[in-house]
Amino acid sequence: MKITRLTPDSNGLVDWPTLSSHKRVVMTIGVFDGMHKGHQAVVRRVVELAKQTDSLAVVMILDPRPALAHTYADEHDGMDLPKDFVDTQALSSVEQRARVMDKLGVDRVIVLHYTLAFAAKSFRFFLGQMVGKLGMRTLVLGQDAALGANRKGDIKSIQELCEATRVFELDVVDDLGPGYTWVPLHFEPKMPEGVGEPQDPREGMSKAELRAWTKKNNCRKVRVWSSSNVRYLLSQGCVKAAAEILGHDHAVEGVVVHGEQRGREIGFPTANLSQVVEGYVPVDGVYAGWLVDLGPVDAGSNGGNGSNAGNPSNGTSGTGNSRSIENGGGTKASGKSNTSNGVDAANLASPSDEMRMAPGSPWRWPAAISIGTKPTYSDETGINERVIEPYCVTDDWLELYDHKVRVEFTQFLRGQVKFDGTDELKAALKDYADQTLAITGAK
Repeated sequence: MKITRLTPDSNGLVDWPTLSSHKRVVMTIGVFDGMHKGHQAVVRRVVELAKQTDSLAVVMILDPRPALAHTYADEHDGMDLPKDFVDTQALSSVEQRARVMDKLGVDRVIVLHYTLAFAAKSFRFFLGQMVGKLGMRTLVLGQDAALGANRKGDIKSIQELCEATRVFELDVVDDLGPGYTWVPLHFEPKMPEGVGEPQDPREGMSKAELRAWTKKNNCRKVRVWSSSNVRYLLSQGCVKAAAEILGHDHAVEGVVVHGEQRGREIGFPTANLSQVVEGYVPVDGVYAGWLVDLGPVDAGSNGGNGSNAGNPSNGTSGTGNSRSIENGGGTKASGKSNTSNGVDAANLASPSDEMRMAPGSPWRWPAAISIGTKPTYSDETGINERVIEPYCVTDDWLELYDHKVRVEFTQFLRGQVKFDGTDELKAALKDYADQTLAITGAK
């Protein structure tokens, strides 16, 4: 799959490439943040129609998110987002979304930098460009999609344009899923109390209770299958409910950096992720999940664009170098010499991300994941920086200096706790590791 990045000029015009000299194009357009089940339904339809008509399957990703771009403009006298702005609320990076699209069979992904000048173009002008410049003959959209200035290009308007011009077709996908729910217009991450995966705060409410809750929290109506709903669930620690919508465990990706190395001293060495990570960081707490080694940064991995682990509610950014995880003394294996999981040895020298992420991969380990500020030692160290620390539950000695890693969240175990010393912390870490092995099926 080929990825093309385009930026409109100051007038909002785009120098569109020629996608094919002989094939027509079936395409869809959107943000696709998180690539949840609704997004997947739309993309699968694009691929299906492209195969039926021997056309190219093309997805256009708008980046940054239009809602973010317009909110920023409203608050900054109509200015575009700065190029180095970190979108801490994005569920996934463009690279993560494209990876899923590649797996679904998309031929081309166009990443279009969303600017206010581009946003001012009418949907008629934009679709005319898609037909004339890119060769689009079929446009696939979800049921409530809208394009162009002021979102005036809704499904009805686009269908009327199709019938009037007869130069392209509109295919509307039922991507609504199980319907709608309510999400607070403004919400802060709330760490669950107690232990175990928390319940969705809205689950089990009567109509009267839900009505009172939505009024109290100034809620807006959104799809159950929506990025907004997933974001809210993750902010409450409900990672299993989020995974039901995504169709996969939520994940963040980042570079491993030097930390205090206290974990190594007490026998539970962890991998500290850099402050800037790709993907929405769930609420503070301890999670069971997985860590995947995506390879050295200097071998083509992205060293950290996207959300900020230090503060998920603002746009600050950070930088970091890399470090390794060293788990328990033993053979320096790096997880790469194990060919017993069905991985072709011939591909070990240059494994793809898909190969690394696959179940049973030698680059994949169960991990107990901590997100927070290390309250047991913060009074002593004076350090209150929010960090993501996965502990790989393995006897291998893992070398991850200068590596980008993927951290997948399978289940919430408990909120952050301040322990009465190192011994109590070690006992808890052992328990987290045991729970992780049981939950991931790696035990």
